[in-house]
Amino acid sequence: QVQLVESGGGLVQAGGSLRLSCAASGRPFSSYYMGWFRQAPGKEREFVATISWRGGNTYYADSVKGRFTISGDNVKNTVYLQINRLKPEDTAVYYCAVRRLLKPGFPTTSYEYDYWGQGTQVTVSS
Repeated sequence: QVQLVESGGGLVQAGGSLRLSCAASGRPFSSYYMGWFRQAPGKEREFVATISWRGGNTYYADSVKGRFTISGDNVKNTVYLQINRLKPEDTAVYYCAVRRLLKPGFPTTSYEYDYWGQGTQVTVSS
């Protein structure tokens, strides 16, 4: 089992920045991908970004390119999501997730991930 704990969410004004963290613990951590998803009220969970844990390669949803940056710290087993120039439409619960198996390309759907955190709320005021 892998446990994931997100932190760093909060209330921020439009144009501001946040850095979300996701700390992983549990079984020896050799997962291939860590990703971030978000879910706004009344909407489906959507892919935001993912990083290959061993190579550090990243992939983003088109809607967040240029404002979001995913990064990882192998020593701390932590993945980060830096969010800049926040917009009200970024308001959502942000979840991190882990995929254990290698696959061609990047996993961008929720069913491709094996473990999930509890989420952290990001609220952007206009």
